[in-house]
Amino acid sequence: MARLCRQKLLYIFPPPRSEGMRTMGLFRRKVPIHYIPVHPDNIAKKDWIILLEAGTIVGPSAEKLRVALATKEKKIVRKYNIFLKPEHFLVLEGYDPRIHALYYCPQLYKYDGDRALVPLEGEEIGKLVAQAVQNGVVEKQPWYTPSEMLPRAPIVTGNMDIDFDRMVVDASPGPAQTSHGS
Repeated sequence: MARLCRQKLLYIFPPPRSEGMRTMGLFRRKVPIHYIPVHPDNIAKKDWIILLEAGTIVGPSAEKLRVALATKEKKIVRKYNIFLKPEHFLVLEGYDPRIHALYYCPQLYKYDGDRALVPLEGEEIGKLVAQAVQNGVVEKQPWYTPSEMLPRAPIVTGNMDIDFDRMVVDASPGPAQTSHGS
């Protein structure tokens, strides 16, 4: 009899929140953990998606962040809440809020040797964003117990320290840029 009552209780109460899902709305509709909420204004933009990873570099290093992904390709999924209001999500396989921070960035440019504007690649833009948010990284261990829930606070907090309007990107001269004297 006790076993029968215990089974009925399991069906009456909702199961605990699983690690691979996050709650969506009023009645706790679930979405996968790799679905990241996106504001509708950012859906149609062709900006770079920069995914930074914190807490995975071990040993003595000045860098706390690394660029895990820099891309312009994105997959947006639309889900509807209980009131049929659309909510938009960016789908990034392998995203883990414990170690990842996501940023959008427009195309950035630098001057080359001929004073012509050259677009920066995604990896370069990611390094600039990582440099800007370096001081806001939350220091914590990258491992966790299996019963630990997802953190409420993001891995990177605070504002960016770099003013992109005044920042100068200076690339070191490569072998093709050096002049050969006689």
